[in-house]
Amino acid sequence: MADKEGNLIATGLTFALIVSRFNRFVTDKLMEGAVDAFARHGGNTGDLDVIWVPGAFEMPLAARRLAQSGRYDGLVALGAVIRGATPHFEYLCSAASSGLAGVSVETGVPVGFGLLTTDTMEQAIERAGSKAGNKGGDAMLSAVEMVNLLKAIS
Repeated sequence: MADKEGNLIATGLTFALIVSRFNRFVTDKLMEGAVDAFARHGGNTGDLDVIWVPGAFEMPLAARRLAQSGRYDGLVALGAVIRGATPHFEYLCSAASSGLAGVSVETGVPVGFGLLTTDTMEQAIERAGSKAGNKGGDAMLSAVEMVNLLKAIS
């Protein structure tokens, strides 16, 4: 039996970061974490493109177009949806999550999931580089690993 797994080496890889302008105070920090993780694992930050979208709902369409372009080894979606008093939160999170997963499966291009879905702004801040680490960096590392795994099994 031969085991295959991806590594965390970003050298030579090209990525697009899809970043939501909504809750930008949080998404800027997620983006910093993703860029830092990419560089710390051998990636050249010149091989990163940042694509700004209005909010989480628009991420899947941008991701699909970027994945279909053939320019990128992987994508990372970065956003923050914070629960309010209406069911809007559930619909938005579900649509964005399903859409991003669909892009990855449909195109074969890994999409790192850095979309925070929290109950409070404090929870979002904690996940964007405070107490709970930086989920933007985590999403980048997952995407780098998946790019390398797909290369290893093809």
